[in-house]
Amino acid sequence: MQTIEAKPRVSFKNLLLATDFSSISKSALAYAASIASRYGSKIYVVHVIPPEPRMPIPVLPELDRDRLQAELAMQEFVNGDELKEIRHETLLPRGAMWPEISELIESDEIDLLVVGTHGRAGLKKVILGSVAEELFRQASCPVLTIGPAVPEVTGREFRRILLATDFGPASQHALTYAFSLAEESQGALTLLHVLPPTPTVEVTPYWHVGTDVVERQETAGRIALGRLKELIPPEKTLVSDPELRVGFGPVSPEIIRIAAASHADLIVMGVNRAASVRVSVHLPWATAYAVVGHAPCPVLTVRG
Repeated sequence: MQTIEAKPRVSFKNLLLATDFSSISKSALAYAASIASRYGSKIYVVHVIPPEPRMPIPVLPELDRDRLQAELAMQEFVNGDELKEIRHETLLPRGAMWPEISELIESDEIDLLVVGTHGRAGLKKVILGSVAEELFRQASCPVLTIGPAVPEVTGREFRRILLATDFGPASQHALTYAFSLAEESQGALTLLHVLPPTPTVEVTPYWHVGTDVVERQETAGRIALGRLKELIPPEKTLVSDPELRVGFGPVSPEIIRIAAASHADLIVMGVNRAASVRVSVHLPWATAYAVVGHAPCPVLTVRG
């Protein structure tokens, strides 16, 4: 993974907030509004109405109860103080969730998708149905997810940002966003790499951690710190130097632990596009899902 080059700061001109009108969607709205206020963004608020069941006689628009209920819920959802000073547009398409959202991302040139999730069943059931994995895998723009462990807020600056990197290509894209957001908020940035637990070795009839294993762990930690240092651009772009951290242990719990201990306002992660949903649950997607489901702050995933 190479050091990032000096580039213009990332811009969020158009935000897409996907909602089911729940309380956690309100929290997602607060974050979207805070971002839009800082970047002068326009927010598209979308609720996808499920497809109509096949019926012998088409439902007339004036008798479409699902649409009427969605229109009333949308009006109430956007009628608070969050969007009073922000350009916004409401959308109520009918159809399958991911195809509709995907089309809006392309047609409205969306720079950031914002979504909340209850995190039930390991994120297999999200507030938008079961599309979380499609969002992680397919969305061409970054995705800001507000999970169930995120406290309800009225909007918050991302002043303490934690970038969890595996040094892969997707992390390179995530790094650009992490630096840019830290610059914009004049906040603090922490670069984190988590190494897997050190296995025990059998050097006697009993199992224990040998001295050589501890030394290998220390060496791996020093190498990781060196690689983290190489990610920092030569020109000073932040108000303070990034903090470099190496964790040891299961990746997802360690990221969550360090985020909580450092009072992070945002976790940034790179994610690779998986070939299929079934395959992805055995790859880094599982890490992203686990982090989102338990993180004490929003998680920004950036696809490689």
